[in-house]
Parts: sequence; structure tokens; C-alpha cells
Amino acid sequence: MDKLQAMETFVAVVESGSFVSAVDVTGLSKPAVSRQVSELEQFLGIRLLHRTTRRLSLTDEGRVYFARCKELLESIQDVESEVGLNSDQACGRLRIGAPQDFGVEQLAPLWGRFAEDNPLITLNITLSDRTIDLIEEGFDMVIRISTLGDSRMVARPLAPVRMIACASPEFLRRHGRPETPAELREYPFISYSYRANGDEWSFRHVHGDTCHVRVRSTVYVNNGVTCREMAIAGQGIAIQPDFIVNAAIASGQLVELFEGWSTGEQLVVHTLYPTRTHLPPKVQRMRDFLVEQFKVPPWCPKPAR
Repeated sequence: MDKLQAMETFVAVVESGSFVSAVDVTGLSKPAVSRQVSELEQFLGIRLLHRTTRRLSLTDEGRVYFARCKELLESIQDVESEVGLNSDQACGRLRIGAPQDFGVEQLAPLWGRFAEDNPLITLNITLSDRTIDLIEEGFDMVIRISTLGDSRMVARPLAPVRMIACASPEFLRRHGRPETPAELREYPFISYSYRANGDEWSFRHVHGDTCHVRVRSTVYVNNGVTCREMAIAGQGIAIQPDFIVNAAIASGQLVELFEGWSTGEQLVVHTLYPTRTHLPPKVQRMRDFLVEQFKVPPWCPKPAR
């Protein structure tokens, strides 16, 4: 016995008022309708319907069971609608995780545009700088800035990220400007406290020279924008992603240091999701939207005409 189909048949009999009328609703023959209800009663060990030649009526147990069946079947319909089963339509709740600073400064301006184009998708956005476990925590997609994506996930690159050493003009006026990364150990430094390598930094010059230095951190902050603002206020040198500091450099609030040098961290903004097979339309829609938006990263300087 297919219990779910038997429940659907039982509900159809009750709502239509007879076994004959349920034939039109279910598409089954009358004997099949009658057999499914009888098998359901036998399975449950109770009588669900009083049968007479003139009418059907629910038993007390049947009335309770009918109400529960209705709730269950309606819940199944809701789930199928939410996840888009039997449909290519992008709909339902889309749960996304993203880093705090990137989410506020780069993603926040995009959500309204996506929502306007996808009115059947409900966005549920969580911003956190901790590493979100996409599967364990029930996220549909996460945005990460890292060297490599999670090997358990499908990682779709969105944009490269360059780490930039910078300081305010006033700070450089007071403390002098370091000419090479090796000199960083002599200057107060503003550190991002979630960085895996802590105070250790590696640099490479375009001509092949390398440099390893341990900075002298005077403050640790778990937020990149706060690091930027402290650098603007002249509190020290900071090394932050270009999407956080490029605008301040363009406006003259910060000065980029160490021309020709780059950090050894080759970071990329990725969007991660669990699988390529049976990817829900809502996730496909968001992935394709983000790929299009970051074809030209909005934080990168515009080329001179």
C-alpha cells in the first residue's frame, strides 16, 4: 500500500462525499478507491468511515485522522512549491551567507535589483566573518573570500581580491614612509584579528625578490572597515582587501605603499553551493546574477580614457 496515495484518496472521498465522486478527483476506478480506503483502515486498525447505502460519515477516529491528513498533504504541497519541484520557476526562500564587510559594502546595493527581478524568491541573508558550514547550517549558498573553495562544495569564482598596504598621509608625515615591506616591523600596525597567519606576512616583488616580516600590531580588530577607518585616522599601517580600501585611496584619504610588491595571498571571491546536479532554480538564478555583477569588480579603479 502506498500510504501517501491512500491518504490522498481518503481525503478525496471525504471531501467529495462518496466513493463514486472521488473517482473524478483521483482518476482511480471505484474499486481502487474503495480498496485503498479499506487497506488504510486495515493498516491503522480502526474504522474511518461509516458506510450506508445512502451516505458516508466519519467516525470519531476518522474525523481526527482526516484533519491530520489534510494538514500533512497541505504541508507537502507547500514544500514542493517552496523548493520548486515539478517546476523550473525560481521561487522559495534563498538563504545566503556572506562576510560582513563584503556583504555591507559590495552586496547590499545588489539585493534590491535581484529582488525586483525575482519577486518569488525570498532572500534570507546572514553576514558573518566566521566560516559558515553551508551544509550543517542549512544555507543554500555562501560567499567566501579565500585562496581556495571548500573541497566539498562547488566553488564559482566571482572576482580576484588584492591585498593593499596603506596608511594615511598624516601618518606618513609623522612617522615617515616605509620603502620596503621589511620596514613594516618598525611601524605601528592595525591587524585584522581573524587572519589565519596573524602578524606574519610574506611579500613578493615583480622582479622575484621575496620578503617575510612580522609586524608590530598595536591593535587587533575583527572588522576590515574598522581597520580602514583607524588607518584613515592615522593610527597605523593596515593591509586590507582592495574592495575595502580602494575608494579611500582614490579620494586621497589613504596612500598605497610598496609599489611593485604584493602579498603572497592570492584571494578570490567565490560563491559556494553544495552540488552541480539538481541545483534549485533559485540558486542558479542568484549564481548567474552574481557572476554578471562582478564581471568588472565595482571596487576596481576605472581605466583612464
